[in-house]
Parts: sequence; C-alpha cells; structure tokens
Amino acid sequence: MFRTKLKKSAALVVFASSVLLGCSQHESQQEAQQNTTAEPLVSKTLLQAPVQLKVGEGFIEPLGYYESKPRFSWRLMQGLNSFKQTAYQIQVASDAQFKSPIIWDSGQVESSANSWIKYQGQPLQSRQTVFWRVKVWNEAKQASKWSSAQSLEMGLLANKDWTAKWIGHTDTELAKSPSQALIATPQYLRTEFALDKSVKTARLYISAKGLFKAYINGQQVAPQDVMTPGWTPYQKRIETLTYDVTDLLAQGQNALAATLAGGWYSGRIFDLKDQDHTQPPRLIAQLEVTYQDGSIKTIATDETWLASQQGPIRFASIYDGEKYDQAKEIPGWNAVNKNISLQSSKWTQVTTENLDADVALSPKRHAPIRVIESLPVQQIVKADTNSVVFDFGQNMVGVPKVSIPMLAGQTAKIRFAEALHKGEFYTDNYRSAHSTNYFTADKTGVIHYQPSFTYHGYRYVEISGFDPKQTPSKDWVTAIVQHSDMALANNFTSSHSKLNQLLSNVVWGLRSNFYDIPLDCPQRDERMGWTGDAQVFVTPSMYMADSYAFWSAWLQSLREDQTAEGKIPSYVPYKEWKVKWASSGWGDAATIIPWDLYMMTGDKQVLADNYAMMQAWVRYHTSHSKNAISSMMTFGDWLQPFTESKQVNRGDTPFDLISTAYYARSIELTLKTAKELGKTADVAELQALHQQVKQAFRQHFFDSQLNPTQGLATQTTYLLGLAFNLFDGEEIEIAQQILIMLLKEADNHLRTGFLGTPLLASVLQDAGRSDLVYELIFKETYPSWFYSVNNGATTTWERWNSYSLKDGFNPQGMNSLNHYAYGSISRWFYEGMLGIQPKTPGFKQITIAPQLGEQLNQAQGFYDTPQGRVEVAWQVTDKQFNLKLVVPSNTTAEIILPKQLIASTVKLNGSVALNQALQNLSAGSYNLTATLAD
Repeated sequence: MFRTKLKKSAALVVFASSVLLGCSQHESQQEAQQNTTAEPLVSKTLLQAPVQLKVGEGFIEPLGYYESKPRFSWRLMQGLNSFKQTAYQIQVASDAQFKSPIIWDSGQVESSANSWIKYQGQPLQSRQTVFWRVKVWNEAKQASKWSSAQSLEMGLLANKDWTAKWIGHTDTELAKSPSQALIATPQYLRTEFALDKSVKTARLYISAKGLFKAYINGQQVAPQDVMTPGWTPYQKRIETLTYDVTDLLAQGQNALAATLAGGWYSGRIFDLKDQDHTQPPRLIAQLEVTYQDGSIKTIATDETWLASQQGPIRFASIYDGEKYDQAKEIPGWNAVNKNISLQSSKWTQVTTENLDADVALSPKRHAPIRVIESLPVQQIVKADTNSVVFDFGQNMVGVPKVSIPMLAGQTAKIRFAEALHKGEFYTDNYRSAHSTNYFTADKTGVIHYQPSFTYHGYRYVEISGFDPKQTPSKDWVTAIVQHSDMALANNFTSSHSKLNQLLSNVVWGLRSNFYDIPLDCPQRDERMGWTGDAQVFVTPSMYMADSYAFWSAWLQSLREDQTAEGKIPSYVPYKEWKVKWASSGWGDAATIIPWDLYMMTGDKQVLADNYAMMQAWVRYHTSHSKNAISSMMTFGDWLQPFTESKQVNRGDTPFDLISTAYYARSIELTLKTAKELGKTADVAELQALHQQVKQAFRQHFFDSQLNPTQGLATQTTYLLGLAFNLFDGEEIEIAQQILIMLLKEADNHLRTGFLGTPLLASVLQDAGRSDLVYELIFKETYPSWFYSVNNGATTTWERWNSYSLKDGFNPQGMNSLNHYAYGSISRWFYEGMLGIQPKTPGFKQITIAPQLGEQLNQAQGFYDTPQGRVEVAWQVTDKQFNLKLVVPSNTTAEIILPKQLIASTVKLNGSVALNQALQNLSAGSYNLTATLAD
C-alpha cells in the first residue's frame, strides 16, 4: 500500500451540528428549488473546478498504487453555485504542469458521471508516476477550470519487478527442523550500504511472510504502521508496501534494517497449537535510490544481509502476546554500526529463498493497520503491592504503552480483560489465547515498553511485577488504539442518549474488528474473517466509515480462497480447521457483499471483479440442492435467543429453509449483476433458475396459508422470505402479519440471531410498521440492544446476554464483548431514522424517507455519497415536524413523507408543496415543515 511522505493519512471526520444545514439560501435559489420544473440554476460566474479528486476506492495521491488502469472520481463544489455536470474531460500526463505529451486524454465526454471513470490509455507500469486533472461542463455548456493536478505513483505490480530475495535467519530453515520456540523468536535483519551522490528520491518496497518493522539509519520507516503487511491467502498473494524514504537517507554510509515476526503467516488459528509457529517468517525488501543525475542504485535483501535472534523480543504471537528481555537490547543494531559484523557472536549470514512464481507479490490495496489514537486510564479499580488493574472505560483493540517502575531482574506481567466478572479480573472468555505480555527488566528504574507484533482486545489491563515500593499511578499505562486506517464519519446523533451510546458501541465494534480483515472478534483464540458476520455488516459499515477499499481488498481474498468447485470457506483467509464445509448465509457473502458495495458506490468494477465468483458460488449452491431445495450445511440463525432446538447455538429456523432462501438470494443478486454488466447470455438462465427456486421455497416450506410445513414458525422464517422477495402478491401481506404476530407473542422482543436480526428493520418498515422497529430498538430488557447498553457495554456483543453487571459473564461461553454482527441495526439509523437511501446505485438519485417514532424527537446526520454530502436533520416540537435537507451537487432527491404527515399541509422552503414538488429535487438546501396527525 502507498504512503505520502509517511504522514498518517486518516483522521476522524468530526460531526458538528453547527455546520450541518447551517447555510442560508438566496431567494432566487429557493424559488428555483420550489419549482422543480424550472430551468436549473446556473452560475453567472466562472464555474469552480472539480474538487476532492480520488483514485480507485478513494485514494488521494497514492504512493505504491495497485491498479494499472486506475479509476478516477471527483466532486463538484458545493454551495450557491451548485450545478449539474453534463460533460467531463480527464487528462493524464507525466508532469504536473501538463507540458509534456499527454499520456491519455478522454476528450470531452457527454456524461453526468463523476465517479469510477476508468483510464483508457496504455496500462501504467511499475514505479510510473503520472499526474491527472479533470474539468467539467454544466447545463449551459460552460466549462470549469482544470482541477489541481493530482499525482499517482505505481507500486511494483509483478514478481518480475523484484530483484530481492526472501531472507531469514539460517537457523529457521525448515531443513534444520527448527523448534516452535525458535520460529516464534523474532529475527533482526540488517545491511549497510554507501550512497556516493546526492539523492533525488528513494522508495522502499517491502513485505514479509509474517510481520515486519523497517528502519533506516536507526529511524523507524513508518512509526504509525503496525502488523504490516497484513493478512491475505499467503499461498496465493502477499501484499507489499511502498514508502517514500528520501528524507531518511544521507550521502555516505547508511543502514537498512528490519525486525521480523511470524504473525498470521506462521501462527495458528483457534486452539490448534500444533500448527503454531511452524512456518519460518521471511522478509523481502528493495530500496531503490534515484540520484540527482538520474542514475539508480538498488539495495535488496540478499545473501549479504546479517541476521540475529538474540534481540530483546524473545517471543511474539498474535494470540499469546510478547516476551521482552531488556538485557538483550542491542544498541545501534538498526543504524550504521561498525561493531556489528559476522565476527559478532550475535550475527550470522542470512538464508535466502527465491520468489515463488505461484505467489503474487502485489501492492497493498487498502490502508494498513495504524495507530489511530491513545486513550488515558479512567480509573484504577484495584491496586496492591503485587498488582494493579486499570480501567480505560472503553473496550478497544490495540496494545498498551507501559511506563512502570521496576527493579532489576523483575518480570512484569501484563494481562487484559474486556470486563470484570463480579468485580474480579476475568480472562476465561479469551479461551486458549494467553494474551499476556512479559517484560524482564535489566536495571532498576522506569521502563518503557510497547508491544510490536501482537494485539489485544480489552478494556482493562492488569500489571504485576512492578517495584512494590511505588504507588500505582494512572500514567503508568496508555491504551494505543489500532485498526485499519479509514476515515470514520461520526455522522449521526439524536435526542436519545442511549441510542447515541448504541451507535458509539457499533462504531467501536467496527474499529476493533476492522483489523486488516473483517474479524469476528479481536480478543480470544479465533479472530478470523467469518463471512457471515461480514455480509450482514458491509452496508452499515459503509455508512459509518470510508470502508470501500477495505472491503474490496478482502473480496480479492475471497476470490482467491474460493475452490475450483465454487465453495466459499466460512472464513477468509482460510486455514484448515474443523470447519471445512461451506455454510449458507456465510458463503453467500460472495454475492451479497459485491452487490451491496455496488449499491453504495455505483462502481461497476466491484461487480466485474467478482462476477465469476458469484457465478461459481451459485453453481456450488446448485450442486448442493435437489428439486431446487438446498441441503447446504449452515450455522443457522446463529445465537438466536430462547431457542428450542437441540443445536442451541444455531437457532430454530430449519436449516434447509435458510439454505434455500440464501440460494435464491444469491441467484437474484447474480442475475442483477449480469444485467448491470450486460451479460445477456446469462440472464435468461439465471431468471429461470431463480423462478424455480422461488417456487420451490414457497411450495416446500409453507402450506396455502403460509404456515410452515416443517419445523417451528420463527421470526427469521418470514424475515428471509420477505427480505429476499420470495413471496408474491397477497402472500406478502400474509407473511408480514404472521411476522408481526410472532413479535407480539414475544412481547415485541426479537427472537433472531445473526441472520435474522439484520433483516428486521427494513422488512418491518416495508410493512408500514416502523413503530415496531422503534419499539425493538428501544427495548430495555433482554434480548435487546439497550440491554447491553444498560449493562455497561461500550462495544456490541456476540450474544444478546453475554454479560450483566449483576452476574458477570454468561456461563454458556461464546461471550465476546466485541462482535459487530448485531451492530447491523445501525443501518436503520441512516436508512430509517434519517431516511437516506440510494434510489439508484451510488446515490445518483437519493430517496429521503425519514421514519418517526414516539421515542425520538430529533435526529440528524449525513452521508458522503460519491456525488457529495447529503445532510438530514429533523425535529418534532409540539406536533410540528421540521426537516432540513441538503442535496449534494450533480444528483437529485425525492422526499417521501412519514405516514404521520400524509394528511398534513406541507411547506417546502416556505411555500405549500404538493407531492410532485417533493420529487426530483436538485442540489441545494431545503426546509420542510408540517403538522403531525393526532
């Protein structure tokens, strides 16, 4: 992945209600907005140039880019002079002034499209730097100025671009049968080189089978980047990173060094300790220095490098933590150092390995995990001369930064917990993950330590082994928060404090589990990319964060791990474990995630990239069906509460019903994709298959009154049929009424697990029962979202009752306090409460249909669509409803009134508005007022 001068790229986008909908509008614009048939407003001044230029899935001036034919996107300037784009022109050149011959010129293209415009010139090459700019035309055929030029630098796109070799400590060669302990011991690697001329630019291309930290002349190359390069199907692809290291080099002697640990590459999953630390980690690096005279010098990992395993990090494990021995620190090991040579007992020549032609080295296509922020201790909850427990007040993921007084020879022990169990420090829910760090002091005094090659999910930290004469202090430890670097929107707030806390919990669940891949949980001996959790959360995450690149990258791993038969593993990247079978509702991520991303972005590339995978998954579904009824295995409606099934964790909904419903859903989405991509030869076949499965679903599982013919009638039974369009005509209303009856029988509590819960809100809204959605969300008692809030949750839980303040952890097990699946309800905060929905893919046309409930009198927020920001704020005061709306440039919106306003007189920007006046709203600000019905 790329960096720009090693600066941290993402910061939180702070939501400020004072900014939202704050600007007033000129009277002439109000008139134009009220009369939607009038001529569009056109600026009398020169049009402003496009802004917010981005490449691919949202990258700004990327360094080390991955796509030889990039996609270009931009936005139009918002404000009084907003207009509709009618044409664009893109130019690509090799210099920022565009004085050299143009590499590619789109010419003037008649189109309103401002996103995902694909480069049509000769494919860009490894290392190539280009600049691009764009200008647009409005309805009056006026042209804007050219935008500012934006740079784009390619990474190394193919294995042939590498002259470097994989290197590692010679003792770790598999031929020498190294022990697990030896492989688990991090390696220290280094070389020195001379630069005899003035340096113009320098790029470090680097990766690892495992995890690395790189240094030049004693300075860490990317201090904020952690756990690089990340986790992919290593047998297919390993990601590489590109760094601009020009400012770290000096004329004369220099040193390039790295620490190396096993990470996900050589570590186990779950509790399979026999698979832990069995593959030796390896490093590859290629430093390319361009001198001012244009000549190039390359320093690559090869047999001349030195290696040591005698450094201070004695053990490193994803699940089990780190061990650090201060006595083994090697001063100056990563800098120019005449004392380090083969004559030193600590250093040996490396072993080398050639690149494997079957394993692609590819630029990382989303931002790495980074240090995002630090959190201070909120309180010390327990302290004595032996141990101290710190509470950060927030469940999170990362590592601690420790500064504690120690005596020489002491070993500090640092443990982690998500919650206290009846007041006591509790780690049982971490299962076999030891999740403990150890620091052995060499001298008396305050030590400073921050783990390098592990991570933890925690709220509480327990430290023992400090100087017993010292009084524990809050400044002994700081929480370093880490996750995949993406902009968080912070874009919803309401009048209800618990609802706001719930959204905060969902966002922290996202942050904690977006750790290079979408994890299921970040603390115990699992931490895998479960596909079922992912598919229910993809759309909510897109509303809350700029996560498109994150998901697109993981979809590539999904494609790589799909078998020749079309099977999608239940978790990706895949490592063999007891779950070797595919699961419906989990493997269907192969069709659901690409389609959901397309609806949120309008980028057909995500469909084109994944269409073959979608087709193969449908074929795999078909191979596990008979008479259009699927017999595919499934985890079921995972962790449904109050289940009557003997398989308690899998819910009561019949497995073949779930599998057949998802079979139909995957066919439907693949059919829609075929239509979007113009795959006309596939459309008829998919239409016929979809109709066949739909009819079989209806006839096999229900009688003429839609009562189930097998198993129990569950909420999820009808949610699947309704959400996946498997009922027709009058059957839709019948199914809706049965669902509502089942809710009533449960005292309007949900009885749904991982698969049913994400469907509840939209299905009930379609049934005209948004009041029930509000009631479900605002329930205080188990099972409900507010139950966790009432019990102190700061993230979303795996079970509806994973924990209580009174009784502590649920004795059933499976009690992660940091799962994101049930956080999928946040989608309705945006699509329901605010009412923001894409009427067409990518929000080119937007529907605004806010849903009102008596539990809430105010909500406001925004979403950054590919065209720009759509903003919504509504308030109910004394039966008066007020809606403020900002429609972004180059798009249109329609307002669908809440049912409470249907009989009311509606005013838009001060004038009475009929329904047609609420359609086809052009860019601008709107104020809608009405009186609620009694």
